[in-house]
Amino acid sequence: MDKVEDKKAEEIALLDLRPDAVIADFFVIANGSSERQLKALLNYVRQDVKDDHGVIPYSIDGTPESGWVLLDYGDVVVHLFASETRAHYDIEGLWRERSNILLSIQ
Repeated sequence: MDKVEDKKAEEIALLDLRPDAVIADFFVIANGSSERQLKALLNYVRQDVKDDHGVIPYSIDGTPESGWVLLDYGDVVVHLFASETRAHYDIEGLWRERSNILLSIQ
């Protein structure tokens, strides 16, 4: 969480999907204020997780230009959004009944 907060991500949320979800145990969701910031967040998270934990994502889907980038680390999935794209897909709303919001930083 502090990785995206350090780069000035907005509306950061950590959702605990356990024990029922088969997709992942946790979602980290954050907004970037621009395409440039989404790219910086993507690069920063990818490099910092690799440096700190020796882990690279199984896959990266989407692009900063599309307004949604997903980094799949298996048990943890990081969603980086443009604010309008996040509002459109409403990931928190889709998982509201099956998750606990552990942390929300506005």
